[in-house]
Amino acid sequence: MKKYGAVTFRTQGLDELRSLKNGKQYAVLNYNRLSGGSSVDVYDYITGKKVNTIVSSSQIKDANYFYTYTLSEDETKVLLATDLQQIYRRSTLGTYYVYDVGTKKMMLVSENKIQEPLLNPAGTKVAYGYDNNIFIKNLSTGVTTQITKDGLKNSIINGITDWVYEEEFAFVRAFEWNKDGSKIGYIKFDETSVPRFSMDVYGTGLYPTQQVFKYPKAGDPNAQVSLHLYDLESEKTSNVDLSGYNNYYIPRIKWTQDTNVLSVQTTNRKQNTIDLIFVDANKNQTSLVLQEKDDAYVDVTDNLTFFKDNSFIWTSERDGWNHIYHFNKSGDLKNQITQRCLGSY
Repeated sequence: MKKYGAVTFRTQGLDELRSLKNGKQYAVLNYNRLSGGSSVDVYDYITGKKVNTIVSSSQIKDANYFYTYTLSEDETKVLLATDLQQIYRRSTLGTYYVYDVGTKKMMLVSENKIQEPLLNPAGTKVAYGYDNNIFIKNLSTGVTTQITKDGLKNSIINGITDWVYEEEFAFVRAFEWNKDGSKIGYIKFDETSVPRFSMDVYGTGLYPTQQVFKYPKAGDPNAQVSLHLYDLESEKTSNVDLSGYNNYYIPRIKWTQDTNVLSVQTTNRKQNTIDLIFVDANKNQTSLVLQEKDDAYVDVTDNLTFFKDNSFIWTSERDGWNHIYHFNKSGDLKNQITQRCLGSY
């Protein structure tokens, strides 16, 4: 007798689709429900047919399948996530591997469960968070360097957001490589003054476990945040002074197309003013490029996009509607790309 169930009638879909640099093909993360494995497969845009498999979970000795994959910019390396363990809504701990497409070799990033690993643009190094600090692994030599040393549970977090930022600003990784991989910009969270919250966690055991973490309720202090730059050549860290701006929160950092210029978005506690700041990493100087204000609230988004000339796209509701604006690298308006359409419906 044929059996019918949820698996039999499950709809097909595409998971983790990424267009490849040749413009003719795309990669997709596929799960094989019969074998329980996964693979990153390549398909042709025109025919829709599978043409290649980049990597399969069968090539990883200690993992049945991987959850996600990330291609390096030149598509020669693939970062694979296995054995993920949920922390909060968006954050996880996991075991990660880097697969070399050319040599077909697989490298374990760390024996520890780590957070938010990120390949440098050249695909030669991986930066990641572990135990509230930031580490860099050189994929050529296998040597791992710890670039922060003051990380401490419920006290100092380097490069990974605290609970508030993860929940309210919707991001976890608070460090970024610059365009040539010579520098890393990161945010530090000092939770020392944030009150502790304890929560019973009920699992499979006879008794619950207790999780204690920093959780500011209404009126309580948030973590104090600061911005830092790490130079890989000198192995030195510099602190960026943001005291002249609305700097209660630092909800976004992003390197521009210039290897020495980091963009930073800061906001006041009311979150009705956002300062877009450019940081010159060589001179450790800052400049206000754009300021967005609203009587009530300014939304933090991931829409900031830089072109080759460092002009950028910015979205704003300054006229009451959300529109796309094009600014030059100095913050002067070049063009309002979208307009409100008026007419009958």
